[in-house]
Amino acid sequence: MINNVQIDEKLIEEALVLSDRPTIDLLLEDALREYIQRRQQLKILDLFGTIDYEESYNYKQQRQET
Repeated sequence: MINNVQIDEKLIEEALVLSDRPTIDLLLEDALREYIQRRQQLKILDLFGTIDYEESYNYKQQRQET
């Protein structure tokens, strides 16, 4: 897929220096993958405090059985 986007050249230059990717295409692909991964991680954080658990569950007892 071919896309034309305008990106600050200073950002591209800095990212190329920091990365090991030889081309802008590969650099942008990596950046998008990292962005997606980070957003997915943030969604997981939203789950904290929303999952119900059984109050009678005793994790210490299960540790002693092994």
